[in-house]
Amino acid sequence: MSKKITILGAGISSLSTASFLAKAGHDVTILEKNDSIGGRARKFEADGFVFDMGPSWYWMPEVFEKFYQKFGHTSTDFYELIRLDPSYRVFWQDDSTTDIPANLNEFYALFESLEKGSAVKLKKFLAEAAYKYDVGINDLVYKPSLKWGEFADMRILKGLFKMHLTSSFSGYIRKYFKNPKIHSLLEFPILFLGAMPQKTPALYSLMNYADIELGTWYPQGGMYNIIEAFEKIALEQGVKIERSQEVTGFEYTNKKITHTKTATQSLESDYVVSGADYHHTDKKLINGFANYSEKYWDSRSMAPSSLLFYLGVNKKIENLLHHNLFFDEPFEAHAVEIYEKPDWPKAPLFYACCPSKTDPSVAPEGHENLFLLVPLAPNLKDSEEKRKEYLDILLERLEKHTKTSIKEHIVYQRSYCIDDFKKDYHAFKGNAYGLANTLMQTAILKPSLKNKNLKNLFYTGQLTVPGPGVPPSIISGEVVAKEVLREIEKNN
Repeated sequence: MSKKITILGAGISSLSTASFLAKAGHDVTILEKNDSIGGRARKFEADGFVFDMGPSWYWMPEVFEKFYQKFGHTSTDFYELIRLDPSYRVFWQDDSTTDIPANLNEFYALFESLEKGSAVKLKKFLAEAAYKYDVGINDLVYKPSLKWGEFADMRILKGLFKMHLTSSFSGYIRKYFKNPKIHSLLEFPILFLGAMPQKTPALYSLMNYADIELGTWYPQGGMYNIIEAFEKIALEQGVKIERSQEVTGFEYTNKKITHTKTATQSLESDYVVSGADYHHTDKKLINGFANYSEKYWDSRSMAPSSLLFYLGVNKKIENLLHHNLFFDEPFEAHAVEIYEKPDWPKAPLFYACCPSKTDPSVAPEGHENLFLLVPLAPNLKDSEEKRKEYLDILLERLEKHTKTSIKEHIVYQRSYCIDDFKKDYHAFKGNAYGLANTLMQTAILKPSLKNKNLKNLFYTGQLTVPGPGVPPSIISGEVVAKEVLREIEKNN
């Protein structure tokens, strides 16, 4: 029997959830707060520039492909996917640069040039990382993490030692390599996971496998092509998507939600899945039925927020690639200011994305589309003055390392920071990347995907399992959909 299912938010996890539930024959409606869908992966256009607002790294392409194939599609139905080579460029403190090759043999040669004998060690490191990736991405992340018994699978139990769950990422890579540049190359994905490398499980070397072996890709036309692909699939399944419909609360009977309310309607709901911010749903929308106390939420370790700049430049910028990491200041000092002693960083590391190097459609001819990102501690005091201060810092360093003038050639600029994350997404503490991926916030120790007080409320997205990032959000949608379907079957 078809059920009426309401989903809050139209981010990637919500679109994924909706597609699976509608495919199973249910009447699914997505209510989106903003006037455009995609959540943090929205886009905007201005003065001939097309800016992806959030995710810009296309990693783990097989996760996207698996999703598309479950609905009779492939990525080529929606966009041309190209592998970037070099994958990205790193700017160092000694004013040198390193281009990260897509070819694995060239990558081994790069490591060997930095540290004699490291190529052989890298092969062993990547073999261990590949095992973690296989178990992690194909087994662990598809667990709903509602009880410990889910992990009593012999393959997982036998592999726990190989997963290095109790080893620190920092200590683990230093057993293999001594060169500080190698350390930085391997630790850079960890900067966004929500803890110092010393406190992040070595399990996350699986991210290095994704980076080095699976590669960095780009969907020609921009990352928003992913959202348009997901929207097309959802609509094909019969999902209804309503924009500018912020959910304000619910009606209840016998510990079940019966209706979902917005400012203009009350929608009958047999089941509800919140892809909105978990904390916002838990503490602001479901009066008296929260899963967790405010004390619990305040005790959570958060992944970073971000200061973002979207810049249109009326000239070509030499010496930049599509992806660029500026490690021209000390790595650890900035990490401490994110995770240990939250403060605006004195000498921030930053990331510069210049998609117009690959894709002429995102900027007018002869111009560059430039996206700058500084990872920040969440809940810092945001202000226009701070944003301007940091834009000046970043532009000064960009000009120094690219050896070209940029500031006077900016013809469009927009900033986005903590206050915007709170306003647009009700993001808890203005976070950009969800919860920190520490051992004590992994799997069943994350906020549950099921509400314990309301029989028909579930959660999806970056604050629940499996965690933040585009591929995990796709998987989150599938995992939650399966739990909703299981609940429907049980109650029929």
